[in-house]
Amino acid sequence: MTKITPEDRAVVVRFAGDSGDGVQLLGSQFAESTALAGADFATFPDFPAEIRAPVGTTFGVSAFQINLGARRISTAGDRPDVLVAFNPAALKVNLDALPKGALVILNTGAFTARNFAKAHIEKDPRETGELADFQVIEIDISAQTLEAVKPHGLSKSDAEQCKNFWALGCVLWMFGRKRDPIKQWATKKFAKKAPEVLTGNIAALDAGHAYAETAELSAEIPQFVVGEAPMEAGEYRSITGAEALSLGLAAAGELAGKEIMFCGYPITPASSILHYLSRMGDLGVATFQAEDEIAACCAAIGASFGGKIGVTSSSGPGIALKTEAIGLGVQTELPLVIVNSQRGGPSTGLPTKTEQSDLYQAVYGRNADTPVPVLATAGPGDCFDAAIEATRVALRHMTPVFLLTDGYIANAAGPWELPDMADYEPILHGAPPKPVEDPVELKKAIWDRSGQSLGRPWVTPGMKGLAHRIGGLEKDMATGDISYDADNHQKMSDMRAAKVAAVADFIPDQHVEQGPLKGPLAVVGWGSTHGAIYRAVSVARDEGKDVAQIHLRWLNPLPKNLGELLACYDRVLLPEMNMGQCATLLRDKLGIEVVQLNKVSGQPFKISELVEAIGANLPAKAKVKAAE
Repeated sequence: MTKITPEDRAVVVRFAGDSGDGVQLLGSQFAESTALAGADFATFPDFPAEIRAPVGTTFGVSAFQINLGARRISTAGDRPDVLVAFNPAALKVNLDALPKGALVILNTGAFTARNFAKAHIEKDPRETGELADFQVIEIDISAQTLEAVKPHGLSKSDAEQCKNFWALGCVLWMFGRKRDPIKQWATKKFAKKAPEVLTGNIAALDAGHAYAETAELSAEIPQFVVGEAPMEAGEYRSITGAEALSLGLAAAGELAGKEIMFCGYPITPASSILHYLSRMGDLGVATFQAEDEIAACCAAIGASFGGKIGVTSSSGPGIALKTEAIGLGVQTELPLVIVNSQRGGPSTGLPTKTEQSDLYQAVYGRNADTPVPVLATAGPGDCFDAAIEATRVALRHMTPVFLLTDGYIANAAGPWELPDMADYEPILHGAPPKPVEDPVELKKAIWDRSGQSLGRPWVTPGMKGLAHRIGGLEKDMATGDISYDADNHQKMSDMRAAKVAAVADFIPDQHVEQGPLKGPLAVVGWGSTHGAIYRAVSVARDEGKDVAQIHLRWLNPLPKNLGELLACYDRVLLPEMNMGQCATLLRDKLGIEVVQLNKVSGQPFKISELVEAIGANLPAKAKVKAAE
């Protein structure tokens, strides 16, 4: 038995196969079982852009990776300790990622000459010595599945689709996980299908579990014992970034006493937010799938004009189309939450691969001087609070707000403690003025911006005596009437810039997440790099290196103390999944120099990459001070 104790290490498991093999379902259900067992975990679904790529090809390989352990887990892991490969292509694509000694489970039923040809494999890797450094277990999962479901009357094609449940049963045994929660989920999942679909999948699940625990195989298939992670007391559940963000938007509506109106257009990886919100009608959320991205953004602005909280979402290509409408939201001083689930670009780029390359777009990407607040979420669970914060700022300052996430965060999952909503302050906005007889004074009251936030009163159609002009043309600073006056345009431009700058008065000072408050090196990150940086800095500090971690939530405006804080370090290292966009931003706003570490492979940073970069940017004698 291979035993992984809380004092040892976490275990990284990767499932890989064709898109039609049910790899994502297999992985997500294993993650659910991990959550129920009390272990900490992080996941990384990785799938091809094609809806159904040619079966057996390397570019059609879908994968799901999970890192689980009895300590804090901050990333999905660098290298898999266990690989379950459903076909030769899956093995070929993932073999280089495996460390020596890794456990490889092969579905030998798919290791045929035809599949070797599809994957451009000249010789069977089981016979070439390529697998000599690994612990290989060969199982004809396909045949085992067909045999297990034979009594249930499924067609051959339907029976073959049960092999992910067979593999799930096998892995559940390996990690000592219970099958009952999976069976309960399957009962709901297949409720509308023919009865034999449910019974066949359950039979496959049980058969895989029984196969793994068979006495003569138990010495070959190891069991991994992973204890409970030391988490704070509370009720937890597994959640993806997209689902947490959707719940956060719904919660923001309740905190504001307003309905949410989400207007979107399908695009990977942002579409899942629309899917989740469409099921939240009982929480005061309405959804509208528009005919295109421009219409979606304009409809969301119209919803805010009408008194609801307008929300729109897309990825980089769609955000580009929304740009003029976002300017309209700034000009009309209406609240709007814009979620950008970033992906590889430019143009349609890499639809299913993650990147952080839309920061320029969020901060600078509109015609004229059109500033908007920009914040980024750091991980799946953090999306809930980030959505509430974005909504709070949009209503307080009466402005569009960008909330940046990415494909990794949107699709990844981790444990999330259910929040107590009593801990959240209500979301406030400018109250409408009382009608007055003097029309000039009434106009001034409608555009009387708050002295601290510069947010104007939220006046909506139907409020008696408060009708006013609104639109994209420049307005008079005091009355809202159309104005082409040069001095007035200067004042309005200054006001729009000051409104975004005022957000910094309401956000907390930037803190150091771990490490010294001054020293030779600070690793600064934003967005989904948080987990990898956290683990890398922890590893470096355990090795005696004097390094700190600083992670940014607010990118426009930056926290007021950030420049002073970063000046306390001899060197600033900034890893980001783009060609240096946040580095440019810090140079622009703070005038500081940073060391860039850029990655645009469509894959998140590995911990080892960051540990190496930390070592390369530290003086040889930089050690943790004894006083810390």
